[in-house]
Amino acid sequence: MFYWVALIVFAADQISKLFVRLLMNVGETHTVKQGVLQFIYLQNSGAAGSTFQGYGRWFGILAAIIVIGIIYYREVMLKSRPRVLDFGLGMLAAGAAGNGIERLVYGKVTDFIAFGSGRGSMNLADLAINIGVLIIIVYSLFFSKQWKQKHTVS
Repeated sequence: MFYWVALIVFAADQISKLFVRLLMNVGETHTVKQGVLQFIYLQNSGAAGSTFQGYGRWFGILAAIIVIGIIYYREVMLKSRPRVLDFGLGMLAAGAAGNGIERLVYGKVTDFIAFGSGRGSMNLADLAINIGVLIIIVYSLFFSKQWKQKHTVS
C-alpha cells in the first residue's frame, strides 16, 4: 500500500502544480468561496509559512534525506506494516518527494491552495504531509500498543 499511495499522491501533486504553472500567472487568484477557499498561484523559495526564503534547494536536499529515511524505516526497521501506518508513511513520503523535487529543480515550490483568509497557501504535497503526520501521530498514540499486544506471542 505504501508505494501505491506514494505514487498516486506524488503524481497528483506534480500534475496539479504543472496545471497551475501553465494556466495561471504568479499572484493570480481565483476565489471558489469567499473566506473559505481560494486558488492563488504563489512561489515559495523557503520553508513552511514562507520562512527562510532563498533556501529552497537546501530544503530539497533535506526532503530527499527524509524520503530515504522513511523508506529505510519502513523497509528495515518495521517488522510488520499495519495498513494505516503504511498509508500515513506513504502520504508523508509523497509530500516530501513532491515538494523536494520542485525545490531541487526550480529552487521553489508552487503553492496554490488557500483556506480561509490570511492563513497562507499550500499545495497537495503540503496537505499530504499534514495528513501523513497526523495519521502517524494518531496511530502511535492510540493504536500501536493495542496492535502490538494483539499481534505478539507471549
